[in-house]
Amino acid sequence: MFDAAPSPGHDRRPLPPAQSPVRGGPGPRTSVSTQEGQPQADRPGKQRDPFFDNAKYLAIVLVALGHSWSAIKTDNRALEGLYNVVYTFHMPAFIVISGYFSRSFDMRPDRLKRLITGVAVPYLLFQIAYSLFRRYAGQASDPISLVSPYYLTWFLCALFIWRLTTPLWKLVRWPLPVALGIAMVGSVTPGIDDNLDLGRVLQFLPCFVLGLLLKPEHFALIRRRRVRILAVPVFAAALAIGWWTVPRVDGGWFYRQSSAQDLGEPWWTGPLMTLAMFGCALLLTACFLAWVPGRRTWFTALGAGTLYGYLLHGFVVKTSLYMGGFDLAMRHGLLGSLVVTLLAPVAITLLCTRPVQRVFRFAMEPRMEWAFQQDAAELAREREKKDRQRERERDLQREQVSV
Repeated sequence: MFDAAPSPGHDRRPLPPAQSPVRGGPGPRTSVSTQEGQPQADRPGKQRDPFFDNAKYLAIVLVALGHSWSAIKTDNRALEGLYNVVYTFHMPAFIVISGYFSRSFDMRPDRLKRLITGVAVPYLLFQIAYSLFRRYAGQASDPISLVSPYYLTWFLCALFIWRLTTPLWKLVRWPLPVALGIAMVGSVTPGIDDNLDLGRVLQFLPCFVLGLLLKPEHFALIRRRRVRILAVPVFAAALAIGWWTVPRVDGGWFYRQSSAQDLGEPWWTGPLMTLAMFGCALLLTACFLAWVPGRRTWFTALGAGTLYGYLLHGFVVKTSLYMGGFDLAMRHGLLGSLVVTLLAPVAITLLCTRPVQRVFRFAMEPRMEWAFQQDAAELAREREKKDRQRERERDLQREQVSV
């Protein structure tokens, strides 16, 4: 999974404030493709970086594949090994990007409003929607709870907490070691995932903090040709190790949700596995981002709608599960697995398109001006923006007259 509600999601404002570009690295508003001599996007000053939109789209495709494979991977060691590899890095990649685009977050009123409307409100709406869907479609009797994230909604809950803590991480001298320490504590605290899914909030925290620390030159570094080539044997080794882990490593470790005690392991394995999983996630995320194209592609525009695809595809997956679609796929063996693997990217792609965004924008990006007081500083910025726009229009008119 990302501005006020990143991505895995739809950005509601331009990318972070422009900084002086570092030699050899793209600036926050400058795409990698622009650095390589490719044409810039339209609408100068408001263009998005194709690299990050491409990364978000490809990551959300991996999320959809992972959720689909989870229902058919039983008794298929190769698929389960691939599943373990994907779960090692697909959410860390999303979270790192979310942290990167959270660097400018502070407690300014307009940013708090975007956090509420872009993260908190969608969490509440989809938590209720998924709970009702589970009760009536899945015939479950569990009560609706707003403090126990169900299925996909944990990411919004975690993102809300992480982003609120962003100003604190800017004050800490060694933010990443501190975040890793907190994650290790989370890995040895039984029952921590009972409320707000704090197990994932704490164990994925280092990925978010790492994103806060990254700069454009770090992304330029992993985009080098040498890194792209090295990523090939790294992923090959990861697939082999993933196949090896299937009968030997509890799959719960890949979710970063439960403590070591909850998984039936000695407490001291929690901190060790936290460090090991973070190291593997960091390596595979770097390799994944090295392969992400920096130029505009046919799926670049879909990167702005990844939050839509993320939150909506769960209904597709659960519907297929309740209707026996995955059971049918399992009965057909390899052919069924291939069909699921092909249909998952198609479904998530459709859910990221603009027509879907227009239909569900009321839930993903509610405006809610009625709920907030107008901030004097924000009003002043709006007036200044309008004054600049009028001045540009007057200058344009004068130029036309002079011609």
